[in-house]
Amino acid sequence: MYTFRKEERLCSRKHLDLLFKNGSSFLLYPFRVSYLFIDQPADVPAQVVINVPKKRYKRAVDRNLLKRRIREAYRLNKQSQLYLPLPTDKGLLLFSIQFVGKDKYAFPFIEKKLIATFKRFQNLIQPNEVHQ
Repeated sequence: MYTFRKEERLCSRKHLDLLFKNGSSFLLYPFRVSYLFIDQPADVPAQVVINVPKKRYKRAVDRNLLKRRIREAYRLNKQSQLYLPLPTDKGLLLFSIQFVGKDKYAFPFIEKKLIATFKRFQNLIQPNEVHQ
């Protein structure tokens, strides 16, 4: 439940190309999220890739620190915030989290923003409901 296994990581070059060419995306600072549903059986409901740009963070230490914080926030919140609301009929979710922030943020801020990102993603994939 609170693990981040190899099967949950998006490593396939074919799937990465497919995600960035055909996927949809949105920006919720400090994250840019790309997502795409594909019809392929898998052991997990979603595969994710986490990216911190070398252009903005020249030192690998800084990039790795941010990636570790994002991975930990994802690992702790994926089950309740992402997997449970996912529709089961759409197939495997390819998910990319790109960090576009300018500062090295603390873990509580990153976790709060990642949860907000998951909620925004849920609103985008669910059919629009009329509120009266």
